[in-house]
Amino acid sequence: MSNDDKQNYCKPALSIDQQLDLLASRGLIIPDRDKARHYLNYIGYHRLSGYFLTFQQNDFGVEPHSFKNYVTFKEVLEIYIFDRELRLLVMDAIERIEVAFRACISNTMSVNHGPHWFMDQTHFVSRFKHTELLNNIKRETYHSSVTPQRNHSRREAFIHNYYETYCHPVLPPSWMVFEIMSLGTLSSIYASLASRDMQKAICKQFRINHLVMESWLHTLTYMRNLCAHHARLWNRQFSIKPTIMKTYQKQLGRNYTFYAQAAMLYVLMYIIADGSKWQRRLAELLDKHPNVFIRAMGFPENWKEDPFWRMI
Repeated sequence: MSNDDKQNYCKPALSIDQQLDLLASRGLIIPDRDKARHYLNYIGYHRLSGYFLTFQQNDFGVEPHSFKNYVTFKEVLEIYIFDRELRLLVMDAIERIEVAFRACISNTMSVNHGPHWFMDQTHFVSRFKHTELLNNIKRETYHSSVTPQRNHSRREAFIHNYYETYCHPVLPPSWMVFEIMSLGTLSSIYASLASRDMQKAICKQFRINHLVMESWLHTLTYMRNLCAHHARLWNRQFSIKPTIMKTYQKQLGRNYTFYAQAAMLYVLMYIIADGSKWQRRLAELLDKHPNVFIRAMGFPENWKEDPFWRMI
């Protein structure tokens, strides 16, 4: 659409009371206006509006954004609280998976190619921006060549000790550097390794095909970013989707749903956390919020009976 076809934004900002009046005019039941005012003040109308959608009517001829009959503010708030708790559970899994992958890629590559393997461009495909990687590492480790001395106190203790003790190589070894890397950077490094044999050796520890792992790391990075920015997981169709492993076709088939994302997390958690009970914590969270419509997240009605989840 060209700028000539676009409109000027002219919606005014509404006070909290005006927001409540608007919601009430659309049919939302607000028994405790003071409590609703509190939540709108500290959460924000726009953030909560994403949770209004499944409670609103979309029938032809119905006023836009009108709520279904008997929907209360408390019901909407419960979905919001559930989603916040879900993000914390997901972040717990991603953190453990990220730490495990850091260790596996660093250990595998260091044993085979030396502690500073990442500094050698030949270990990466030609399209990989290797110079950019090294410059980023220098910035993130507060290397003297890119940061003034007054900022050296920001270094991690183990990084600072390396720079104060050694002059060559100019960067710390892999197992130190990888501790300060983001999951997105790790994902990019793995995907850009020139040796398929090395990728396979890394993935063997996760019992996952090396190409599947590339997709899953990309998916995990996307989901981690959603959680870090407090974005909605409930009722979301994920634009970054995990490759479907044949072994888990049933669980990952609808790979745009949260159910598939949860299955991917559980596959990895079960391997790295010695029979993790993460799936039970997920079930307990869903049981704690019985009014949450789990079909909106892709969960089958009797999902806990699937042997995959090891609930019984």
